[in-house]
Amino acid sequence: MTVITDESMLDLRTPIQNFYADQNIFITGGTGFLGKVLIEKLLRSCPDIVGIYVLIRPKKGKDIHSRLEAIFDDPMFDRLKKEIPKFRHRIIAVEGDCTLPGLGLSPVDRELLLREISIIFHVAATVRFDEKLKQAVAINISGTKEILELSRCMRSLKAVIHVSTAYSNCNLREIDEKFYSPPITGDNIIRLVQSLNEEKLDAITPALLGNFPNTYTYTKCTAEQVIQQYGKDLPVGIFRPAIVISSYAEPIEGWVDNISGATGALVGAGAGLIRTLNIDPDCTAELVPVDYSVNALIATAWDVANNKNNEANPPIYNYYSSSSENVTWGQYINLAMKYGKTMPSLRSMWCYSVTVAKNYYVYYILSVLLHVLPALIIDIGLFLTGHKTRMLKIYKKIHKYSMVTTYFSTNKWIFKNNNTRTLWETLNDEDRNIFFFSMDHFDWEDYMKKCVAGLRQYIFKDDLSTVPAAKKRMARLLIYHRIIKYTSIGLFVWFIYSVIALLPLINSISVFSMSVSESVTVR
Repeated sequence: MTVITDESMLDLRTPIQNFYADQNIFITGGTGFLGKVLIEKLLRSCPDIVGIYVLIRPKKGKDIHSRLEAIFDDPMFDRLKKEIPKFRHRIIAVEGDCTLPGLGLSPVDRELLLREISIIFHVAATVRFDEKLKQAVAINISGTKEILELSRCMRSLKAVIHVSTAYSNCNLREIDEKFYSPPITGDNIIRLVQSLNEEKLDAITPALLGNFPNTYTYTKCTAEQVIQQYGKDLPVGIFRPAIVISSYAEPIEGWVDNISGATGALVGAGAGLIRTLNIDPDCTAELVPVDYSVNALIATAWDVANNKNNEANPPIYNYYSSSSENVTWGQYINLAMKYGKTMPSLRSMWCYSVTVAKNYYVYYILSVLLHVLPALIIDIGLFLTGHKTRMLKIYKKIHKYSMVTTYFSTNKWIFKNNNTRTLWETLNDEDRNIFFFSMDHFDWEDYMKKCVAGLRQYIFKDDLSTVPAAKKRMARLLIYHRIIKYTSIGLFVWFIYSVIALLPLINSISVFSMSVSESVTVR
């Protein structure tokens, strides 16, 4: 009989698994998109983790324990339940709020974290581009400062990873893995928002943002300055992922639980609602799958812990897709439409048809013709039949979404990722296999097929078994679409022709009117 000792277990673990073994991890933002995948991956791939403490705030009448339990109902945890059925006791909910002083922790919970935690992932953030500045500062900047102050008191701290964004310095066109001067220091913006009421703050927000497109990128940039100022003597690092979208392979293919960012465009098109988009089809779409992003995030903590004394400033890891194989926004939309038509949803309101426009004014005209006018006609019909109007309200939200995302789909950036590449090259074969995150030679064709299937299943809640019925329905909608399209074109051509035909008559009437006027004047 073979006896498994601690030494033999050590031999079986990879370097990254060995780093996480016997550790307690603290995660903020654990109920969000990236946070859930992080929790699942850590528990499944690092089975010797002691515990994961998740900061959660009560929300909508649900306490922290109800909110934590709710996330495990998601199908993305099915694989974990099957492979490690006794995982649940290792996840501990901690009541708190990143917007509050001291993270809103009770004295008992604070002491628990200080005693037990050795690794921190600060994932929590408001990712709404149009968030009020006061709220964005509270979560993205003050929350980051509070995390560092808590970290400083921890007795066994090995690594703190702050999740930023590749677009934290999007006011620049070339972004390296280094700190850049922020528009304002974290301390100054915190004092400013605390001293002004929301009305005055809203009035000066455009001036404060300067050449930043929104409060999200503005506050994420400033949060990095907080890391640089208060984290120099801590084992802290910054992870900057690009636009995080559906999973590629883990824990299930194509999983996503939100419709923000680039995913929102596909969902809107898949619903038959979005028919035009303001994008530059030739600009690179800096997209990264959530499972690859989480693998890279897990590896950065290991790297920071191993090299914590080798950097003058905290290390930064840019994680993006275009270092080798990239996809443009035009290709992204075309691939989505290609596979969307092979597996349409029964829940779509109309057939799939999207026209991209690089020029804003062209987009504006198209949005009036393809969005506003059809919505107005439908709402008139709903009103006349005694139903509640809703289409114009839907398109108001869609156009608001377009306004806040256009900046990222019509501009180009040059990113550098030497630290991230060096990290990948440092991993041994076993860790590369378990925590795969290289975007070199990425198969976008295969990914988009899985992405569309995932959107259909996890967003539209439409099982793949309904595809044959959906195809028949889509064929009928396409016929109606063509009838309306060509009828509209015909009416438009007839209108233009009629106007042109009337021009000689209008000209004659004008000449006659002028003659009569002159005659009256002479008399």
